[in-house]
Amino acid sequence: MTREEIVAKVNSMLAEEFEVEESVMTPDAKLKETLSLDSLSLVDLIALIQQNYGVKIPAEDLPKVKTFKDLYDYIESHS
Repeated sequence: MTREEIVAKVNSMLAEEFEVEESVMTPDAKLKETLSLDSLSLVDLIALIQQNYGVKIPAEDLPKVKTFKDLYDYIESHS
């Protein structure tokens, strides 16, 4: 899967799941603020990534995934 495909699929999936416009999902946008994530919805996000990409984000790696770019990079490097 190419970087462009990852970005398109992630944005589409997250827009639908968290009911936000894809246009607000820029690479530098912060995940928690943009998607209004609380601790429960963060668990949902991790489950979605694992389910769709087979990529598990362990708790110790979560602090490194702050922006959409971080998320794309993580999926790209672990899939």
